[in-house]
Amino acid sequence: MSPSLFIKDSLSERRSFGTRALTLFVIAAGLLLGLVGRMVQLQVLEYDTYHTRSEENRIQVQPLAPPRGLIYDRNGVLLAENRPVSSLALVRERIEDLDALIAELATLVRIDDEDLEGFRERLKRRRRPYESVALKLNLDEEEIARLSVNRHRLPGVEINTQLIRHYPQGAMLAHAVGSVRRVTEEDLRRLDPIRYSATKFIGKIGIERFYEQSLHGEVGYQRVETDAHGRIRQELDKKPPVAGQNITLHLDIRLQIAAYAALGQRRGAIVALDTRSGGVLAMVSNPGYDPNLFVTGISSKQYRALASSRATPLFNRAINGQYAPGSTFKPIVGLAGISLGLTDWEEQIEDRGWFRLPNQDRIYRDWSWKKNNSGGQGMVDLNRAIYRSSNVYFYNLVTRMDIDELAEFAAQFGIGQHTGVDIPDTSTGLMPDRLWKQGAKGEVWYPGDTVNLAIGQGDLLVTPLQLANVASVIANRGIRRRPRMLLSSDRPLVEFDPLQPLPPVAGPSPDDWELMVDAMEDVVHRGNKGYGQNGVAWAYIGQNIAYRMAGKSGTTQVVEIKQGEEYDEEALDEYSRKHAWFIAFAPADDPVIALAVLVENGGGGSSVAGPIAREVIDHFLLPQLAAR
Repeated sequence: MSPSLFIKDSLSERRSFGTRALTLFVIAAGLLLGLVGRMVQLQVLEYDTYHTRSEENRIQVQPLAPPRGLIYDRNGVLLAENRPVSSLALVRERIEDLDALIAELATLVRIDDEDLEGFRERLKRRRRPYESVALKLNLDEEEIARLSVNRHRLPGVEINTQLIRHYPQGAMLAHAVGSVRRVTEEDLRRLDPIRYSATKFIGKIGIERFYEQSLHGEVGYQRVETDAHGRIRQELDKKPPVAGQNITLHLDIRLQIAAYAALGQRRGAIVALDTRSGGVLAMVSNPGYDPNLFVTGISSKQYRALASSRATPLFNRAINGQYAPGSTFKPIVGLAGISLGLTDWEEQIEDRGWFRLPNQDRIYRDWSWKKNNSGGQGMVDLNRAIYRSSNVYFYNLVTRMDIDELAEFAAQFGIGQHTGVDIPDTSTGLMPDRLWKQGAKGEVWYPGDTVNLAIGQGDLLVTPLQLANVASVIANRGIRRRPRMLLSSDRPLVEFDPLQPLPPVAGPSPDDWELMVDAMEDVVHRGNKGYGQNGVAWAYIGQNIAYRMAGKSGTTQVVEIKQGEEYDEEALDEYSRKHAWFIAFAPADDPVIALAVLVENGGGGSSVAGPIAREVIDHFLLPQLAAR
C-alpha cells in the first residue's frame, strides 16, 4: 500500500469539525432560545393563568354545611338533634390507584360490601373537584387513631367530622317527626347547587321534609391553604354557616310515650289532637322503625327486612292507613239526618236485629243479631242508636238520604279531604258518591251502597288522623280547626301558612251538637241500667273514671261474611280479622283533647281500642285535674 494513503488531511478534518461544532451550537442555541421563550411564556405572557392554577392547587374554597335546626316538643324536650360523627372519606383526584388504596385501608378498618357499594354510588354523583366522598361512616375512636397514625402514607384519605342528625326517641317518633336521608342524584337535580353544596342529608319524610328550607340553614365557606397531600395548613378566610331554625311542635313526648306503651305490640295507630288549636299532641304508628339507621347508613339486609315485613313498619298508618271507619261514622250520619230534616231526636224505629230494603232478599244485620236468636234492640231513637250503636236505626235513616248530600255533609268533617296544615303526604281516604262510582267502577249507585255507608262500611275509607279530626269537630260543636304539628319557631318560617279559618259545619243547631255529645257520653258513662240499656263501652272504660268522656266505638270487617254465615274469628288468619276503632274527647263539657285509636285486626272497638283510648286520655288529663 502506498505511503501517501496514510497522510492526514488536516484541512478536511478542521472543516468537518467546524461544521459539526456549528451544528451543535445552533441546536444548543435553539434549545436555549426555546427554553427562554417558554420561560417568558410561562412567567410573563401566561403568568396570570398559571399563577391562578397554582393558587387553586394551594388554596381551596370549601363550602361549610350549616348545622340543621333542632326540633323540640311542647315541653322543650329534644326530638331531633345533631351529633358529631367522624367518617373516612377519599379525595378521588389525589388517588392514583383507588382499588389499591381501599385494599390498604381495609387492613386498618373494617370495610364491608355495603360501605363499598355506597361509596361507589356516591362517587358517581355530581360533586365539586377535590370534594371528598365518604367511604365509611361512624368511625369509632380506635379506628380514627389507627387511620391517623398511618395517614402519612395514605394520600387522598381524610377523616371528616360532621354533625349528623340523631333521633333520641328512635322508632317511637319515626312516623311523627320523620327523618333525613342522604342526598340522592335525583335530589341534586332539583336542589340549589350553591345552597346545598356542602349538604349530605336532607329531610325526606314528615316534619323534616315539610320544614326543610327553614331547618336547613345557610351554607358558609372557608378559604384554606393545603399541602401537596391536600391537608389543610392554615385557614385564610371564613364565613361561618348560619344554623337552621329551631322549631317546637305541639307533640307532647310524655303523651307520645304513653300512647306508644298503650298500643304495645299491636299493629295500629293513635292520633291525639289539642281541640283548642288543632295541634297534634301524639301520633303513633306501630310497628315503627329506627330512623337513625337511614341517617348513618342502613345495610341492604336491614332494609330488605323492613321493606318485606308483613307488619309494614315503614308504613305510616296514622296518616296513610286507609280503613273503613265502621260505627265511628254513625255520629256524622245522625247529624246529617238531623240537618237534612229527615229525622229528629224523638223519632223511634223498631230494631229487630235486621234490615231489608224493599223488594230485595239481602238481609243487613245488627251486631246484636244471633243465628238462632234474631236479637234486636227494640225501640230506638237517635240517642240510643248512638250509645247502643244500633245498625238497624242507621240502615233505616240513611235510605232516606241522597248519597251526594251525605257526601257533601261528611266532607265538612274532613272525610275524603286532605287533613292537616303541615303534615305532608297525608292520604285523603275516600267518601264515595255517584260520580266516584261511575268513574272508578263504571257502575251506577245502588241503594245497597248507601246502606253499607250507614255503618261506615262499603267503599268508605278514612285515616286515623281524619277520625281524630272528626272527634275534634264534634268536641268543638262544629268548629273546625286544621290539625297542625308546628307550635312555634325561633324565627319566621317560610313554609308555614296558617291558611284561612275554616267555616263551622253547616246544618246542626247548638242543641243538636249538645245532644250528640250527650249520646257519645252515654257510650262511655251509661251503665247499670240493665241488659241492653248500657253504653257499649261502659263495661270496658266507663267505671271509676274521674272525668266525663264522650266516645264512639267501631268494629270493621276486613273480609266479607256471606249471607247467613257468622263471623268466626278463630277460623280466620290474623290479618283477616276485624279492625278495632275508638274515637273520644274529654272533658266532654270543655274538651282539651280528642283522639282516634285504631288496632289493626284487633277485634271489638269498645273492648280493645276503648281501653287504649282511656289510658291515653288518663295520662293527659289526670295530672291536670290533680293540679287544680
